[in-house]
Amino acid sequence: MHMLRTALVMLVAAPLVALAADKTPKPAAKAEAASSDCHHPADAKAPEAAKAANPGDWTLTRGEPLKGEKTVKLSELLAKPQAHDGKVVRVEGQVRKACEKKGCWMELAQDAKSPGVRVTFKDYGFFVPLDSAGSQARVEGVVKVAELSDAHAKHYEAEGAIVPRGTDGKPREVQLVASGVELRR
Repeated sequence: MHMLRTALVMLVAAPLVALAADKTPKPAAKAEAASSDCHHPADAKAPEAAKAANPGDWTLTRGEPLKGEKTVKLSELLAKPQAHDGKVVRVEGQVRKACEKKGCWMELAQDAKSPGVRVTFKDYGFFVPLDSAGSQARVEGVVKVAELSDAHAKHYEAEGAIVPRGTDGKPREVQLVASGVELRR
């Protein structure tokens, strides 16, 4: 009887211990991201900094591998964003700023004082390292020209982003919802 009880306890306990040990992070679901008041869901985890054999020269891929979409120059995208609205493109440029809380967005820009392209990540499914600013980036995703609420614009500006305003004073920006990102230093 004692052996039977021990065997039953082991049959129940072993899978529970295995489940408790599996702490693999799962990507946040769309509904969780959409239900948040901010673009930083409370339960989202910040990614760890990238590690490489040679820290001065690394390539880090996040999301899907790049598929070779048509490359659009950053300057062209910023000058004529409506021509690319809703299309999948590849953009290359320098990361001027990245979200320092979670790595859930980054901004590609031509220089430190000009508006850039805000890059977010498809389905909030991946992030970039918090220290991505200064990296070179290749990004593939869907272009979106968006008008922001004043509250969102102020929130982004508080995090160091430059949000352009139209002639009517409303905050607008060019966004790219990335399916894949490559970063190089």
